[in-house]
Formats: sequence, C-alpha cells, structure tokens
Amino acid sequence: MSQPEDLQEPSGPAIGQDEWVARHGERRSRRSGWIGDIEERARRAPWWAWLVLFVAAFALLPLVSHDGYVRRVAFETALYMTLALGLNIVVGWGGLLDLGYVAFYAIGAYGYAMLSSPQFGIHLPTVVTVPLMVVVGAIAGFLVGLPSRRLIGDYLAIVTLFFLQITQTVLVNGDQIAGHDLTGGANGIINVDPFHLFGHDIAVQHEGVFAVAYLYIAIAFFAVVYVALHFLNDSRTGRAWRSLREDALAAEAMGMPVNLLKLMAFSFGAATAAFTGTLFAAVQTSVFPLTFSFALVITVYTMVILGGQGSLAGVAVGAIVVNVMLEFLRDPGDARILIYVVGVLALAFAFGRTRKLAVLLAAVVIFGFVAHAVAEAINPDWVAGPAANGFDQALSNWVIIPTELANWVGPVSYIGLVCLALALTLMSPRWRYVVLVPTIYLGTFVWENVLLAQPDATRYIVLGVMLIGLMILRPNGLLGERRVEIV
Repeated sequence: MSQPEDLQEPSGPAIGQDEWVARHGERRSRRSGWIGDIEERARRAPWWAWLVLFVAAFALLPLVSHDGYVRRVAFETALYMTLALGLNIVVGWGGLLDLGYVAFYAIGAYGYAMLSSPQFGIHLPTVVTVPLMVVVGAIAGFLVGLPSRRLIGDYLAIVTLFFLQITQTVLVNGDQIAGHDLTGGANGIINVDPFHLFGHDIAVQHEGVFAVAYLYIAIAFFAVVYVALHFLNDSRTGRAWRSLREDALAAEAMGMPVNLLKLMAFSFGAATAAFTGTLFAAVQTSVFPLTFSFALVITVYTMVILGGQGSLAGVAVGAIVVNVMLEFLRDPGDARILIYVVGVLALAFAFGRTRKLAVLLAAVVIFGFVAHAVAEAINPDWVAGPAANGFDQALSNWVIIPTELANWVGPVSYIGLVCLALALTLMSPRWRYVVLVPTIYLGTFVWENVLLAQPDATRYIVLGVMLIGLMILRPNGLLGERRVEIV
C-alpha cells in the first residue's frame, strides 16, 4: 500500500535549504581502507567513554611504573594537556593569534605563590586561592582583550607578545616596585605552600619519589577542564566562536557580537592558564621569571597545532606526543636511534616499496663508506672521533666523525645542508634523485657532529622537522577536522 504524496519522504532538500549543504554528509572526507574503518568506529563511541578510558590509563600508570621520573613526566604531560586546552579556546575556536598566553599562566603561578608562601606571610587555603586565581586570570584576559578586540592576525600577535614581555619585565624587576618586593625579582618566590586538601598538606615527594597524589590532581584538573570545555563547545557560544574563526566579517554580518566573543575567548583561555599555573607553583614550591618565556609559548602552540586546532582530544594527544618526545630526545643515544628510524620511515613513505627506494638506500650506504675511506686516507684524525659499541660503532665506520671539529666546519656544513635541501625543490626529478644521496649523507654528518653536541637546541629542531613533515601529510593535525575545500 503506497503512502499519500503528502506523507512521502521528500526526495530533495527541505524548503529553504541549499542542496549542497543538505548533502554535506555524503561529501564528508573519509579515509579509505582499514584506517578509515577504525576512524569511523571511533566516531561512534561517545566522547565521555574515551575520556574515562583516557583518564583511567593515566591513573593506572603509577601501578605500572614506580619510577619517580616517569611519574614526574606524566604529571608534566597532564599539566601541558590542561594548558593546551586553554590555548585551544583562543586559537582553535576563536581563531585569535595570542602569543601572550603564557603570561596568564605566570599570573596564576605567581598569584598562588604570593598568597601561599612566606613572601607576604599569607597562607590562604587552597580551596580559596585556586578559585581566586581563576577569577583573576579571567579578569586579566578580559583586560588584555579589551584594547585588542579590534585587532586581527599579525597586529593581535604583536600586542599579545608585547603583553608577555611586559609581564616578564615586571616579574624580573618586581623586587623594586615602590620600595617593596612583590615578585622576588630574578630570584623568584621560594618555599611556596603545597596544596592543602582534606585537612592535609599534599607533599610533593614521598620517600624521595615524586608523589603520585599530584599526578591524580593534575588528571582531575584536566578532566574538569575537558568536560567543561566540551559542553561549552556544544553551546551557542562554542558555535559562535567557530563562526568567528572561519570568517569574522560574515559572523558580524549575521548579527553575532564579534567583539564580545573575542573578549570571552581571551577570558576563558586566561582562566584555564591561571588555573593550571596554581598547580605548577604548588608542585615546584617556587616560581621564577625565566620559566614563563617565549619558548614555552612555542611549545604549547606546537601541541595545539600537532594535535589539531579546535579538537579537544587532538590537543590532548598533541601535548602527550610533544612532551614525551622532548623527554625522549634528552638522551643523545635515544635521539640518535629515533632520528634514523624516522628518516628511513620518511623515505619509505616518500618512495614506497619500490626499486627506487632500494637503489637510494644502497647508494647512500655506498656513498658513506666511500666518503669515510677517502677522509681516512687524507687524514686519519678526520674519522677517529669517539664511538661506543654496537650501533654507534657501526655508525662511526660510515659517518665522518673527526677527533676535533674545526670551528668553521659546523656552520658551513649546516648552511650547506639547508642550501641543498632548498635546491632539491628546484631540480628536475632525475637530478633530485641524484643530489638526494649526498644531501642525506651531509644530514647525518651535521646530526652527528653539530646537533648532538647541543642537545637542548637539537630537541626543538628535531621536533620542528617532525612537525613540518606531519603538517605536509596531515595539515589539520593528528585529530583535527578534515574540512571540505573548494579548489
């Protein structure tokens, strides 16, 4: 029995709805193969189930490892995840380029230190200090956003960066403000009180090992912020923020209070940063101006971009990847193995399982042994550098590692590597394939002789290279939204 015409499902879009918009689900970008199947199944699970599973995995970490260092890294990772969530409000949702975000982190940390230390003889309860700093951070974010609400892009970035520099200047010279010592100056504030909860002081260390209680507190901080921001993202304000991010002019034309939305984004992000800063000060039991530098801004931005701007889960994953990677790269041996594994995987991805890849790897190996033999024949000291057993010993027979590197060799080789890398982009495919062999070998020479000698700088260089590679493969980040673009 057929239905009447007025009860049948319409074949086209509803009245007043564009056909392209009505069929957006059909055009949604989706990966093919088993990766696409996994992503599709993951989307069907509720968000709270993933959050519970994620928090449970972090909570069980102390049972798996009793190492204090591992616990400390896990705590710092949870701290970074919360901090990155706050930046995601401003950058990922609001689309505002805020380079002064860490200043609000410093306000929360220093505010807690001033109210919970012998600096002024004030020892407020934790349940009072932490909410108070959240309010102070929100007010500070509102005040910073007030004069810059009409700015966008580079102009906004300059203003917020200027605010960060002002904050650092005040912290460094705050020991001589009107004859009073407010911030402790370059020496900072020490002997900061730990958290006092349920009638007890939460000790930072227990029997010489980092206290697991602070790891659970950091996880709780993250879970609270995550849940709050999830509901905020689904609210009218969250949808308005995303509209502001995509096109501020169109949002304003549709009647949205653009300036108010910017102020709210600044305020909510600053409140989250100040909230995280209180926990940082309590665990460190001290605060210093140099902690809140521009390098920290770049690190948190990297977490947000790597994970995917606008995605709460992506930001959390990005914080885990970046912080764990930075810790892993502290040891030169681990960093050496990691960089070579990543290099081989990158070549395999670029060339696939083809004959070209096998020829390229064979040519690089042969080129290295030939160059090593020639250098040894000219001067044995050029290949007599220090080498350990195992992988390092085999590597020293292939890469030129001199006993003492001349001062000019490092800069020249580094600049030469950059020039070769740029030249590869301008060559024809045939010549690019040929020049790639000495470029790879020169890269290993620079890595072994120049970069590994400066581990602190090398960590960020390697992280930057990996970030660039990932952005080429997945421009929206690990878990960022894959948008449909008209090209």
